[in-house]
Amino acid sequence: MKAKYILLAGLCVCGSLSAQVTPDSTDVFFQHLELNEVIVTGVTGNTKLKNSPAPISVMTAKELRSTAATNLIDAISHEPGVSQLTTGSGISKPVIRGMGYNRIAVIHDGIRQEGQQWGDEHGIEIDAQDVGSVEILKGPASLMYGSDALAGVLIFHSAPILPSGMMSVNLSSEYQTNNGLFDYSLNFAGNKQHFVWNVRYSDKRAHAYKNRYDGYVPNSQFKERSLSAMLGIQKSWGQSLLRLGYYKLTPGIVEGERDPQTGELESPVDNVKTYGKALPFQQVYHYKAVLDNSFNLPDGNLKAIIGYQQNRRQEFEESPDEYGLYFQLHTVNYDIRYLTNEFNGWKINIGLNGMWQRSQNKGEEYLIPAYRLFDFGVFATVSKELKRWTLSGGARFDYRHLHSEQLEDDGVLRFKDFKRNFNGVTGSIGAVFHAADNLDFKLNIARGFRTPNMSELGSNGVHEGTIRYEIGNADLKPEYSLQADLGMNFNSKYVELQVGAFANRIDNYIFAHRIDEQMEEGYMTYRFDQGDARLLGFEASLDIHPVHWIHFGNSYSMVDAIQLHQPKETKYLPYIPAARWNSDLKFELTHHGKVLNNTYVAVGLEHYFRQDHYYMADGTETATPGYTLFNLSAGTDIHIKGKKVAELYLTAENLTNKAYQSHLSRLKYADVNSVTGRRGVFNMGRNVTFKIVIPLSIEH
Repeated sequence: MKAKYILLAGLCVCGSLSAQVTPDSTDVFFQHLELNEVIVTGVTGNTKLKNSPAPISVMTAKELRSTAATNLIDAISHEPGVSQLTTGSGISKPVIRGMGYNRIAVIHDGIRQEGQQWGDEHGIEIDAQDVGSVEILKGPASLMYGSDALAGVLIFHSAPILPSGMMSVNLSSEYQTNNGLFDYSLNFAGNKQHFVWNVRYSDKRAHAYKNRYDGYVPNSQFKERSLSAMLGIQKSWGQSLLRLGYYKLTPGIVEGERDPQTGELESPVDNVKTYGKALPFQQVYHYKAVLDNSFNLPDGNLKAIIGYQQNRRQEFEESPDEYGLYFQLHTVNYDIRYLTNEFNGWKINIGLNGMWQRSQNKGEEYLIPAYRLFDFGVFATVSKELKRWTLSGGARFDYRHLHSEQLEDDGVLRFKDFKRNFNGVTGSIGAVFHAADNLDFKLNIARGFRTPNMSELGSNGVHEGTIRYEIGNADLKPEYSLQADLGMNFNSKYVELQVGAFANRIDNYIFAHRIDEQMEEGYMTYRFDQGDARLLGFEASLDIHPVHWIHFGNSYSMVDAIQLHQPKETKYLPYIPAARWNSDLKFELTHHGKVLNNTYVAVGLEHYFRQDHYYMADGTETATPGYTLFNLSAGTDIHIKGKKVAELYLTAENLTNKAYQSHLSRLKYADVNSVTGRRGVFNMGRNVTFKIVIPLSIEH
């Protein structure tokens, strides 16, 4: 279990609002009370975490800095209910309670992140160093985000604006031993005479990772580079911020092909530890510009955001200079909402948001048709404080128009011209009963809605990054879900306990499965289909701290997902994470020391149970054995003359160098090793991470 219920030394930023929490780290009980005071967006606008009936987790800046990860999603994937669908070490897709892809809305800089997220090997184009805190909303209770938020929402908040008259410079760097990952990030922020700014440059690169069975995995190297800037003014009437972003990712594509005689993985280059490009590889560019305005009105706050994004995704297969696939996606986002001040315990939030998109095919190969999309949604939410009760709810209407463009390739009709219109009404109602100051009971019922994406509707081609041929289904219906969440939170000076259970019924659940037909030699064929589904899950976390410097944390999460009215071979939904148990024993050695401060050492265990509930038909999936990983971590702040000059972190993951395959690893289904009989590529072996953060604050 993460330390968010133990040490809170960061910031939670919600839109233009922020809450800075600096509790006395020697009293865990009061730290948890402070965490409950953190403002989250929840389902009804800005509200205290303890008053949200929907399950929400928060990761602070301090937690993110102390977590060893190869990418942003990797950093949050240990939270209960959160997993990741991986392609090697460089690309991870978020999975919340068994669902991912377009069922999760990702919010960054106040708008939806749009980067062709339908693809298995398409990651999140966000610099992890540019994230100040993370808010994880679980379930279809996110009324303010519309279609694609069926499973939940990930909200990546930027770092908070500095207090007036202050400037800061931050430098961080990291090295990982397994894949030679090296990164650095330089940040300069300030607030002077109502002018605010925050500029960051980050660079990351890694060579191939290794494990005990495969050795180095050829072409799993990647490079990542980003530049972001925030400029704005902040006055009594509110604030106006311009956010600009540039992100570039160059990951290799792991094909997993093996020498038929030796069984070893074939490498496109002689040096598998190269940091350079090797065929095949992708090149991803993401550009973003967001104008974020917030106006303080007499009775509330008005927010108006408009943003433009451009995503360029290229795949190079035969030549490093000539791309095969090339998707270019243009997106305009808009969001207008008004949130009233609290009056007699009431808070009301109304808004309108949506987007316009155009996706173009600019390569010589094709997977999905070019298309245009327009959607909008209107919503209203309300909350009411009644002594020991917090009641909240709301409703939303969504409309989406999707137009696929016809394409002929060498005289053969590749994609049809078709139009689809979708609309849906969603809503939620929830209640929190504050039985005592340290005991809360929560209940939330929500209806979710998601339209099929263009990949599901119109795919017809080889998806090189997934090693398969994909066929869409233009007749797919939208998904509708009805989910109930029941939770309980208890905290005392010595024990913290959070328990949650959910039941989710989804009509027209869309999934891809393998069919016994070969469209192109060397590739398995997958087709999109749908059926009614039922998901049941349970999450629990327990932290015991008999004394203030010892913490024994445990968390457990599981989800069981079936397709209704189906035989055994097609009963279970594909790509559902295995049940997981995390356990950490943490020793906080020093607080308020003259040189070393907030020093800790922790040992951890991650146990993934056997996953034998899988989609059996046509070899779509196979069972995955259980496995256990052992970890060790340590960290400290260094002070000189009473001022913090550095943060140091050391993390050793998979100490025993266990060879394992995650059930959500797509490389699990690569070629069979003819010598050992093992199928696919294994996950990363032992990895030691060294990280340093150097802060420098300058007061006016």
